[in-house]
Amino acid sequence: MAKPAKFIARGITAEGRAKTYKRKALWAIKKKNGGKFPTHPKKAAPAPVEGKAPRFYPADDVPKPLAHKAVNKPASLRASITPGTVLVLLAGRFKGKRVVFLSQLPSGLLLVTGPFKLNGVPARRVNAAYVIATSTKVALPQLDLSKFTDSYFAAAESKKKAKKGEKEFFSAADAKKKDLAQEYIANQKALDAALLPALSADLKGYLSTRFSLKDGDRPHLMKF
Repeated sequence: MAKPAKFIARGITAEGRAKTYKRKALWAIKKKNGGKFPTHPKKAAPAPVEGKAPRFYPADDVPKPLAHKAVNKPASLRASITPGTVLVLLAGRFKGKRVVFLSQLPSGLLLVTGPFKLNGVPARRVNAAYVIATSTKVALPQLDLSKFTDSYFAAAESKKKAKKGEKEFFSAADAKKKDLAQEYIANQKALDAALLPALSADLKGYLSTRFSLKDGDRPHLMKF
C-alpha cells in the first residue's frame, strides 16, 4: 500500500516525481505488466433514452425544427361568394376597385377580373381574406376559364419578382418598360369580350367607380 504523501500546500506535495514514482510502487506495476502500465478498455456509452432530457444543455440556443405534419388544404369558400359576385378589393395595387368573381382556383385563391376595359383590373388571383363580398350579382355567360390556372399566374409573377443586381438597379431608369406577353393580352381581351355583354349600363358604371369611405361612415354597420 502506498504511503500517504506530504503536502506543502493544497495540490502541491513535498516529494518530486521520482520519489512519488517510488512511493506508489509504480515500477512494480510496470514490471508485472511487461514494462507497460495496464490499459483498460473504455466502457461503451449507454444509448440515449428517447424522450429523456439531456444532462447538459448547449450554451447557445440551437434552432430545432418543429414537427410540421399539417397538410395545406385550399380555404373553403364563403357562402356569400359565388360565381358572378361583385367583390371589393381591400389590399394590393387595385385596392378599392370592384371586381367580378369568376371561380376558385385549386390553390384556394379567387379568380377575379374588372373587367379590364372598365376599371383596369385584369384577370388575377386574390386572397379571400382581402375582399368584401357585396350583394350585387352578375349573371355570368358561358366562359372558358381553362387557361387561367395557378401555373398561368405563377409564371407571370416569377418574372416580376426576379432579383435585380446593382447594374440592373441603376440602369432601370433608362430601360424601357417591357411589354406584356401577347398571350396575356389576347386572353384578357377574349375574357372581356365574353363578359361585357352580360353587364348592364348601371352595372358598368358601378364597376368603374372605386369604393371609398367618407367621414362619418361606419363600415361595420354598412350593408354591401
